[in-house]
Amino acid sequence: MPTITTITGSSCSSCFQAAGYNVREARDGDECLVIARNESPDLIVMDLSMPVLDGWGVLQELKADQRTLTIPCMAVTAHVELDRNEAIETRFRAYVLKPYTAETLLKRIATVLADTKAAQNSEA
Repeated sequence: MPTITTITGSSCSSCFQAAGYNVREARDGDECLVIARNESPDLIVMDLSMPVLDGWGVLQELKADQRTLTIPCMAVTAHVELDRNEAIETRFRAYVLKPYTAETLLKRIATVLADTKAAQNSEA
């Protein structure tokens, strides 16, 4: 099963595990970068507002590093439209607005993972 790194400060990890995903939790943005560089997860789900280094900073660091450049990232936020356009423009693969249901989040994750796999297969 795909591995998801999550930094959301919520109970998302348990719903990911229940859906069969391997989960690595990071406490903050810096820890997320360490996990991403060392383990190369299949997807990173992150809140845009988190301690130490926010989601915007994490994404910038990930996209500037050849080791993590291709890891798809999904933004989770409570900031309505303000963050949506910027999230998509800054190369987040998906955007989920809080509050969300586990079903909505899992569907979005499945879509991002399927799209990423299809893109990798077309490049091969």
